[in-house]
Amino acid sequence: MSAFSAEFLARLKASLPPESLRLDADQRKVFETDGLTLFREVPGVVVLPANESEVVTAVNLCRAAKVPLIPRGAGTGLSGGATPRADGVLLGLSRMNRILEINPDSQTARVQPGVRNLQVSEAAAPHGLFYAPDPSSQMACSIGGNIAENSGGVRCLKYGLTVNNALKVRAVLPSGDIAEFGDESGCLPGYDLLALLHGGEGLLAVVTAALLKLSPKPESARAALAAFDSVENAGDAVADIIASGVTPSGLEMMDALAVRAAESFVNAGYPDCAALLIVETDGMAEECERDMEKIQRILKARGASEIRLAEDDAERELFWRGRKAAFPAVGRLYPDYYCMDGTIPRKRLGKTLRRIAELGERHGLSCANVFHAGDGNLHPLILFDESNSGELERARAFGSDILKLCLQEGGTITGEHGVGLEKINEMCLQFPGGELERFREVKRAFDPDEFMNPGKAIPTLHRCAEFGAMHVKSGEEKFPDLPRF
Repeated sequence: MSAFSAEFLARLKASLPPESLRLDADQRKVFETDGLTLFREVPGVVVLPANESEVVTAVNLCRAAKVPLIPRGAGTGLSGGATPRADGVLLGLSRMNRILEINPDSQTARVQPGVRNLQVSEAAAPHGLFYAPDPSSQMACSIGGNIAENSGGVRCLKYGLTVNNALKVRAVLPSGDIAEFGDESGCLPGYDLLALLHGGEGLLAVVTAALLKLSPKPESARAALAAFDSVENAGDAVADIIASGVTPSGLEMMDALAVRAAESFVNAGYPDCAALLIVETDGMAEECERDMEKIQRILKARGASEIRLAEDDAERELFWRGRKAAFPAVGRLYPDYYCMDGTIPRKRLGKTLRRIAELGERHGLSCANVFHAGDGNLHPLILFDESNSGELERARAFGSDILKLCLQEGGTITGEHGVGLEKINEMCLQFPGGELERFREVKRAFDPDEFMNPGKAIPTLHRCAEFGAMHVKSGEEKFPDLPRF
């Protein structure tokens, strides 16, 4: 607690109720990391507000004292965006967890930021509605965190990311003012500041409520498994499905290592293969059948060794249970794993997976691949043992090389996990020009004192210069020849 002045601590205690503060070392330690456990730091103070007024109080106190404020949702983020600081206040929103309204007439849900993703669909189900974004962590992740990272999930190909399913967001600005972004109609003129908040990673505001769009539950859904003897053929099948004009409600791919791990964990009946596709269509019954027939023809043309249609909803859900459990399943294979994300053009899936395997051999580490094939969002899981000397460093270097590969293939360094601390160096590679300064200008427009989640997502010019010098010293180009658009 020595990082704070006695005056600041006294003001916190006087301004917030005791149940909203965690001051003891043991209480603070449980918040030392988010889902990216490579980075750990015990926060100086933890504030768990029960309402918006307490959020405003915490923001105002931190700004006045120039104390870093780190917003946190459920702590499931995988890029270190909620990694705390010993000299800062961690603002956890888990106590603000009420669904304020389900409106079946307008097909909307009004929720607080600590509401779990899956909880929204469960509350909407009696009305024949559901909330479309479905990250793999949906049983635990929160809506506030989903907005901060613009989360997606299996259904994002057809239904969109969080930004496509949030109509309005209420937030506390770094100034302490309360602002609302968006509109029920989704047709506000002017700058799209609602979209700007999505993926803002806690740098611009603290979300205190959101109005979400609900979707009608489809009349029918069909799912198929397709096994392939090569990742290249599976990747080509993905590209062909999208090119055919069919938009599946889910199109996922796992490589052999991920398939074996998921099957051992869930017993979903997955075949032994080099690559597995799970494809789902939904909508009107006739539409589902027509699209699935078209998809099956494409899968056969691309050399699928086995195609299996789910006989009923129970089997369809079993297909997806294995995919949803892929991350914990892979975690049983090795003491530690590092879950990445990057995005590439769909047509380059096969080539990119080959290159990732080559990089694994170079670094002496295995990698399981699970990803949203429909939009090219990769989730490599690098296996390592931190207790073995040098393996953590090799895992991080392997991850950085995967991100560079994504850029070289015309993609991006993240799809839905965000930048946080994990990818901040690679931001220098993706945005080597004036773009980073534009990002900084946006940050300063919202947060001129730069106290809200400082040091995340946007690298300083000094950091980029050091990162570039490191690459020159190691014999690499300062910036690889990346596609520019």
